Amino acid sequence: MTRGSAVHTFSLREVQSLLGVSRRALQILIDAGFVQPSRGARNDLRFTFREVVLLRTALKLRGSRIPPRRVLQALSRIKDQLPDVAPLSGVRITAVGDAVAVTAGAAQWDAVSGQLLLDFEVADVKGDVTFLDRAPTSQSARRKQAQDWYSLAEQLQATDAVGAEAAYRKAIELSPEPDFHAYNNLGALLAGDSSRCGHALKVFDEALKHFADAELLHANRAVVLEEMGRLEDAATSYLRCVEINEKNDQAAFEHALLLEKLRRYEEAMQAYARCLDINPGNEEALRHLTELHEQRGDTRAVIRHLSAWRRSNG
Repeated sequence: MTRGSAVHTFSLREVQSLLGVSRRALQILIDAGFVQPSRGARNDLRFTFREVVLLRTALKLRGSRIPPRRVLQALSRIKDQLPDVAPLSGVRITAVGDAVAVTAGAAQWDAVSGQLLLDFEVADVKGDVTFLDRAPTSQSARRKQAQDWYSLAEQLQATDAVGAEAAYRKAIELSPEPDFHAYNNLGALLAGDSSRCGHALKVFDEALKHFADAELLHANRAVVLEEMGRLEDAATSYLRCVEINEKNDQAAFEHALLLEKLRRYEEAMQAYARCLDINPGNEEALRHLTELHEQRGDTRAVIRHLSAWRRSNG
């Protein structure tokens, strides 16, 4: 397939987002001849799937033990083998010892020599590179691509938050059915950056349209709302967790704690009592409840709760 045909290309900004690198880092690789991007209608740089794979491979292999000359040789060979668009099976390029390995389906070979690699040689593979078709047509292809984008996101999450976010969003976009884990992981990823709690909240709210009774989504939403200072809404989300799972004493405790912070003391005491009904061994709930009773001078209630706690805990 030539560049003149309907091949999807990526803009420089899209490549930066997918790879999580600066414009300068990409420009160095372009100047070194790793790729030769075309020019778009506005004279902007456009990259094919093959070029994105090569760029990510070059970036990943820089930190391996492979000599730079061998990296150049491998990339030159790989460039001739890769199509302009992503194969449905996906392509994986890895550093295996001092070799550059290419995996497509069940086959794996040395990119320079073409020699097949044995299973035991790839037991400790680092730096996996996987790029996928951006526009699958059939439902089965969309489902497979969504799964592969999700797998890529999981691989990137620890080292490349920008790329992981893009991959999770792609998995959500492509999946024929709402993907609970992609939504939840994306929301948790965004919530890890305190400046993006608003974005995380949007993800969790969207997910709850599909999974209204998902306890974990409500719990994560509550954490984000609390981080944003929206304590009333956070308390409501924790309460929803308890309504979904009557045995969730941790959510019951967090609900009570927020009510106490909001100075809704009567409701907080009832909520702490509910937490202790669920788990009589929850010492933090007992401590907060007895302190609230002591502040109100209700020593009988303190004695009653302490006695109940001792009976329940032997």
